[in-house]
Amino acid sequence: MTHTYKIRGMTCNGCRGHVEKILNLVNGVSKASVDLENAEAVIEMENHIPLNVFQQALKDDGGRYSISLTEDVKATEETGAETPAEVYTEPTRRAGITYKIHGMTCNGCRTHVEELLNSVEGVSKATVNLEKEEAVVEMDNNTSLQTLQKALADDGGSYTISKLGDEKAEAQHKAKKEAEKAKNSGPGTYYCPMHCEGDKTYDKPGDCPVCGMDLVKEAKTSLSPTQYTCPMHPEVISDDPGACPKCGMDLVPMEADESEENKSYKALLNKFWIAVAFTVPIFVIAMSEMIPNNPLYDLMSLKYWNWVQFALSIPVVFYATWMFFERAYRSIKTWNLNMFTLIGIGAGVAWIFSLFGLLFPNFFPEQFLTESGTVHVYFESAAVILTLVLMGQVLEARAHNKTNSAVKELLKLAPNKAVRIVDGKEETIAIDKIEVGDKLRVKPGEKIPVDGSILEGQTSVDESMISGEPVPVSKEEGDSVSAGTINGSQSFVMIAEKIGSDTLLSQIIEMVNKASRSRAPIQKLADRISGWFVPIVVLTSVITFGVWAIFGPEPSYVYALVNAIAVLIIACPCALGLATPMSVMVGVGMGARNGVLIKDAESLETLNKIDVLIIDKTGTITEGKPSVEKIGASQDVSEEEVLQYIASLNNLSEHPLADATVKYAKEKNTEFLKASNFNSVTGKGVTGEVNGKKVALGNQKMMDEANASLSEEIKKEVSEEQKKGKTVPMLAIDGKVIGFVVISDKIKASSKKALAELQEQGIEVIMLTGDNHDTAKAVASELNLTNFKAEVLPQDKLAMVEKLQAEGKKIAMAGDGINDAPALAQSDVGIAMGTGTDVAIESAGITLVKGDLHGIVKAFHLSKKVMSNIKQNLFFAMIYNTLGVPVAAGVLFPFFGLLLSPMIAALAMSFSSVSVIANALRLRGAKID
Repeated sequence: MTHTYKIRGMTCNGCRGHVEKILNLVNGVSKASVDLENAEAVIEMENHIPLNVFQQALKDDGGRYSISLTEDVKATEETGAETPAEVYTEPTRRAGITYKIHGMTCNGCRTHVEELLNSVEGVSKATVNLEKEEAVVEMDNNTSLQTLQKALADDGGSYTISKLGDEKAEAQHKAKKEAEKAKNSGPGTYYCPMHCEGDKTYDKPGDCPVCGMDLVKEAKTSLSPTQYTCPMHPEVISDDPGACPKCGMDLVPMEADESEENKSYKALLNKFWIAVAFTVPIFVIAMSEMIPNNPLYDLMSLKYWNWVQFALSIPVVFYATWMFFERAYRSIKTWNLNMFTLIGIGAGVAWIFSLFGLLFPNFFPEQFLTESGTVHVYFESAAVILTLVLMGQVLEARAHNKTNSAVKELLKLAPNKAVRIVDGKEETIAIDKIEVGDKLRVKPGEKIPVDGSILEGQTSVDESMISGEPVPVSKEEGDSVSAGTINGSQSFVMIAEKIGSDTLLSQIIEMVNKASRSRAPIQKLADRISGWFVPIVVLTSVITFGVWAIFGPEPSYVYALVNAIAVLIIACPCALGLATPMSVMVGVGMGARNGVLIKDAESLETLNKIDVLIIDKTGTITEGKPSVEKIGASQDVSEEEVLQYIASLNNLSEHPLADATVKYAKEKNTEFLKASNFNSVTGKGVTGEVNGKKVALGNQKMMDEANASLSEEIKKEVSEEQKKGKTVPMLAIDGKVIGFVVISDKIKASSKKALAELQEQGIEVIMLTGDNHDTAKAVASELNLTNFKAEVLPQDKLAMVEKLQAEGKKIAMAGDGINDAPALAQSDVGIAMGTGTDVAIESAGITLVKGDLHGIVKAFHLSKKVMSNIKQNLFFAMIYNTLGVPVAAGVLFPFFGLLLSPMIAALAMSFSSVSVIANALRLRGAKID
């Protein structure tokens, strides 16, 4: 039987041959033929082979290529008929089929989807991977995809399941996400700063349902429409800039609403001052008991002053700090015990004990009673504890507001209006009214409104805000410009190519937001400790009460109660929980300001452990802008004829070297000949027919494959140029090499210094290139690199990464092209040059905006500083809790007679969290150049 499938990911004939080879190796395949032009594979098989077997074969090869059903089979599937892969039933249990799952946001979602799939009749086992958004489903009997889809749809439709590589399902899911994003664009997106549920977000402000921390608002990545008003008549509001209809003055942009963080901070501050206003009198009344001949007792007895303390404590407990008790209740209810659990229990016990003592004084033993017969109350302890904790929250909110300042600074870069040219006339429009293809005028000193390229004029642009480099960059016609960068002293006209959330600025903000919410592996340690921390503290508090009640001095029960409360109050699991995310948030923001974009916290942490850096030559070490230096020809042909054949064949290619020769030929006014049967051979060159003659262009391997004869004279000239570090493709016509072209690609000015600095840090640097050995050796020699490998194919780069990883080394890979993508994805940390392809950038964990090797040095410095800061925070948090809890329990009392008041414990606890955030903020001033 024969089936036709769709193949995606092929870019050249080398890809075609590689995919064909993989498919032919699949057990049961008689013959597989791959068509590059139609992107299809025709597979003959002895018996039916499920689609997922071919998918797994390509996935095991690195995942660069994918295979799916052709349109005719998809059509039958849409009409309700099952595809052959689904109809086929094996007599025994089917191997696990991998599906794509959409809609999961946390581990709870993963568990829920796994339970739903396992409940489907016929499914023997389903395993869901949250990180990959995939499910592997094993079946006893054949179960169709529609059955699985229905199971998830019946659950509410929050999750969907589809085949791997199903672009239609991907598009539908993306459209659904965009619709939800648009729907929620008003209130914004909120997340927990401690990332209790991973990167899960909420559409309303409030408390984290797990830890009780205030949710933080994520900065919007797309620009919201700006409204305009008149300085003289504020009642005039317009969606577009222009003149005021009342007085004629130019309308100005309205000030943005106050940030969510500032609102939260001010609300906490107001509650704090209310708490202080009531807590101070309570504290004064309570402390006056120690004054001989207390004058307050002349006004009324202690019993009534206790009732005054109770009355004054009500606004503190039930208004200013009531949120702590709500969070404590929620944490106990969900059994996600945290700092607020301890505060709620500690302060709550003190307050309830005092109220009970007021109402039922005769119930208590004598040692709890004062000389006047009243029970000793602790309203001042409860009020002071809660007020000090609230003060800590205020300071924390203020400090936290600064941790994501990088995103706020990036948002400020976005202009709110632009000048559009329509039919030769200029008009000022709001930024959200710009469409792709619009011509825009950018005047000197103005911010560039969107991403695009220059149509008319030349200028210099300050790109420091996104690249971190202070020197302005010269721009001329055809050069690209980015939104938010600042034009120099000359005006120019540009065409809009990317707008809204597609601009580089918006993508940077999106990446920073996502990376800030991601979890570093080191945080798992803190999470494990925090999981046991609160129960251990509560147990310690109970033991403390028991030990003091049995062995403590009189009044032993009073000592027991006070010390047990102090233990609960001083412990601070939040300091542990905040240690990692605060440093990551600040570090990711600092990286963005310096042109180093971090995709996730794991990449940032792993970079600190790297042993080997593998770098691609073209576009990474070199500028990636090849240019023709000269044409070489044999004695019986002219250089013009050699150039004509080279350019005519290369005119069908999209390779950067081909573009360089075509551009050079056009500058020389070369007449292009008719070319056909073009074929690209990965790592070797290209072949085809030009003017009816068989032509081959490429390296020595290409000449050998074409069986082309090579004269000693040309061989010598080519070798001399290669030893200078040049790339020299040779031209063969009808089996004879008649000439060559010398192409140079300048080494970036920063490459040598950057690589030397990395080697000084003990990092082994290996250069890989598809060029010949002589060219690679010349470049390596100039850069003082001893490790390099020439004539490398894309699969060789991947094999090199895997080989080094098998030796136990941590590998970072830096590249910029599609052929680097598999190695970038396989490496422990992939580093993409911002000047490279989208595929390379998508495969990498770190992107360098400028595409400069000095950015790698910055990334390594950033990783070291962030990890050092995280370890400092964890150390502070661990030491604080390790020492604080025993001191609060009273271990110093037998030796020094020292006890820790619960009020002092509350102060220490508040400042422990603040100190962690303050230490993280120190990163903002760190130098990573």
